[in-house]
Amino acid sequence: MLIHPQIDPVALQLGPLAIHWYGLTYLAAFGLFVLLGYARLKHQPFASIRQPQPWSRRDVEDILFLGVMGVVLGGRIGYCLFYKPAYYLAHPLEIFAIWQGGMSFHGGLLGVMVAMVWYARSRQRPFFQVMDFVAPCVPTGLAAGRMGNFINGELWGRVADPSLPWGMVFRGAGDLPRHPSQIYQFLLEGLLLFILLWLYARRERAPGQVSAVFLIGYGVFRFIAEFFREPDAYLGLLSLGMSMGQWLCVPMILGGAGMWWWFGRRV
Repeated sequence: MLIHPQIDPVALQLGPLAIHWYGLTYLAAFGLFVLLGYARLKHQPFASIRQPQPWSRRDVEDILFLGVMGVVLGGRIGYCLFYKPAYYLAHPLEIFAIWQGGMSFHGGLLGVMVAMVWYARSRQRPFFQVMDFVAPCVPTGLAAGRMGNFINGELWGRVADPSLPWGMVFRGAGDLPRHPSQIYQFLLEGLLLFILLWLYARRERAPGQVSAVFLIGYGVFRFIAEFFREPDAYLGLLSLGMSMGQWLCVPMILGGAGMWWWFGRRV
């Protein structure tokens, strides 16, 4: 049985300025997005100079800026709506207190999609071409975020069999060994999804299919990981014994499968 190392969430203290590990994982996520975005410019159709507006490094930087805004605003609003609507309806000013924590991936995804709609229209690019460009560059950022969760000792897993070799005691969760679900998510929706999606996207696909594979892959991997992740205490398990995270993944999987089939038959 392992013990969570209880790492100090502050990586570096410079006088009154505290640099947190979680903030550094966000910086790592943004840096990885830029590097992968530059590499993605070599893939078709983005490498084609015959496009009305050829893609460039400036596009990667603009997409990152808008994507960060979409993640923060969408993630926070999604958390308030999906997980604690009654509480934030009664305390609306706390919606802006993002330093207290509370972000939703599914809300962040919707926020990014809205930001990419604006970007596509302002640059006169097809929306799904933009989303297909972005999708393979996202999973490494998700992996970085899960490492931040592990360092902070938060979003731990459900109670595990004591014989599980990697069962871990998280000090904030009692004395029983638990699944290190942050690591499961790091491996599944982070590294594995990145590898599969990057390999799939290296060949030119029908517009929208790369985005569809991202929705399917993330939805499936997150759905699996939720079986090992402790449900939010204020929600617990919902209908059919599924968590809120699993219910939010269902439309992602179904929508992604429908998109992949629909765009594929139009080629």
